[in-house]
Amino acid sequence: MAKKQRIDFASIYLFIVFLILYLPIFYLIYYSFNSGGKMYNFDSFTLEWYWELFGNTRMLIIVLNTIIIALLSSAFATIIGVCGAIGIWLMKNRMSRQTVLSLNNILIVSPDVVIGASFLLLFTIAGIKLGFTSVLLAHIAFSVPIVVLMVLPKLQELPQSIIDAARDLGASHWGVFTKVILPLITPGIFAGFFMALTYSLDDFAVTFFVTGSGFSTLSVEIYSMARRGVSLEINALSTILFVITIILVIGYYFIVSKQNNGQGARLGARK
Repeated sequence: MAKKQRIDFASIYLFIVFLILYLPIFYLIYYSFNSGGKMYNFDSFTLEWYWELFGNTRMLIIVLNTIIIALLSSAFATIIGVCGAIGIWLMKNRMSRQTVLSLNNILIVSPDVVIGASFLLLFTIAGIKLGFTSVLLAHIAFSVPIVVLMVLPKLQELPQSIIDAARDLGASHWGVFTKVILPLITPGIFAGFFMALTYSLDDFAVTFFVTGSGFSTLSVEIYSMARRGVSLEINALSTILFVITIILVIGYYFIVSKQNNGQGARLGARK
């Protein structure tokens, strides 16, 4: 009986948390279809604000900039993060491994304002012009530690027996990596890529510091639009971003589940 009460309490708690998190989002989505142009007194259904958004050439350029930055930074961060995770995994000295992991985790838990200000100072000293390049480098830098944390557990779960068996069969170091290690850590790589993509798409603080006057991303633009006054164009843009995020999450879980099922089938066949 007590166990059932604990389960009910946990369900209620989760419901309240999700309600607090998602209610403002659904509120924005609901009024993005309001023909009255205000965030209250819903008049009638309309797609006017979406048509205005798609007719805004500057906004379309900013959307394109955001997508390009997110995809490029995620790809580079994934490559660097996988190499970094493998490097940490291969470290023999436990103290050195823990030190590197601690330095990696510090970058994740550090306040975005501190990271953004640090990048701004670095780019100013290095003579890097604020704009596309500075935003791309900053996004790569703060995404790499996330990829490392996603890939490293998969490496640590690798059975040493499989690697030893591949070496006994005459596989080279490159063959072991490409045919044994890489397929087994692929779910972690996909997880790291999608996490980096999500962080890049919704980052504001770091991007705000390193964005030049002639370049902008969606998060910075939404902030600027909100400061100029409430416009349901912001609601329409937020709705589109929310839908895209849901699609990415569903796609990520579909890919990971497919990878896990494929690995399970291969391991079952070996047994």
